[in-house]
Amino acid sequence: QVQLVESGGGLVQAGGSLRLSCAASGPTSSTYLMAWFRQAPGKEREFVAGISRSGASTNYADSVKGRFTISSDNAKNTVYLQMNSLKPEDTAVYYCASRKFTFGIITTYKGYEYWGQGTQVTVSS
Repeated sequence: QVQLVESGGGLVQAGGSLRLSCAASGPTSSTYLMAWFRQAPGKEREFVAGISRSGASTNYADSVKGRFTISSDNAKNTVYLQMNSLKPEDTAVYYCASRKFTFGIITTYKGYEYWGQGTQVTVSS
């Protein structure tokens, strides 16, 4: 019932910016909590940022605080990740994820039920 489709990845130089989008379809009750994860080659999938459907609650990994901003457009059922001041270590496949209602923002990938296919972000030095 729930589908997530990411877009916006690409190749940028260090210090540049990208905006990722995640379009969600299906019952909103199943997409109450939305998040971005990323996975680099040879690394575990890690939490990047999360947001409640209302946008009232957000959370960021320490590595991206001050550089990335997560936001949502409820009318479009879309979540965005604005990435500024990109670094080579940000290079990874970025995934959008969602799950049903919780009382907080979950930061472990096993806590999410639905996943998109991912979009590649490559940052060159």
